Amino acid sequence: MNLKIWQTLLATALITCAGIAAALDAPKGPVVLTLTGKVVQKNHGEAADFDDDMLGRLPQKKMTVPTPWYPTPQTFEGPLLRDVLKAAGASGAKLDFKALNDYTITIPGEDADKYDVIVARRLNGKPMSIREKGPLFVMYPFDTKPELREGEFYRRCAWQLSQIVVE
Repeated sequence: MNLKIWQTLLATALITCAGIAAALDAPKGPVVLTLTGKVVQKNHGEAADFDDDMLGRLPQKKMTVPTPWYPTPQTFEGPLLRDVLKAAGASGAKLDFKALNDYTITIPGEDADKYDVIVARRLNGKPMSIREKGPLFVMYPFDTKPELREGEFYRRCAWQLSQIVVE
């Protein structure tokens, strides 16, 4: 075989392997987050389901922020919202957050890129129970962006997050 054919075969193999690696695995543990709507990487019917381990394998961000829900700044840790969306191949102009306690809020999709919003899985280094506003708590970077410290952005911090509908 000549060099050109080998290069073409190698490039095709790499692209194929990359596509397989990009597929979203099925969750092995309890599902803590479901993405529906404009989602490309689905692993459960028309949805992308994540268990805690899957979210934990994404790059993690930690922030210590003042919030109206706690008397002192708390440390939240989890993947960036944009990384969760990317893992599911999701993008849209609006994100509808739905929580276990029936709270819903719609945020602009651009928030995921504009701010380092995290889907917190840990509070002060520990998993959050439902009673402690868990298992997932959307958190904005109030520590680095004081302009976010106002009612509209606080309302976007859905605790007990269980679903994101991407529109």
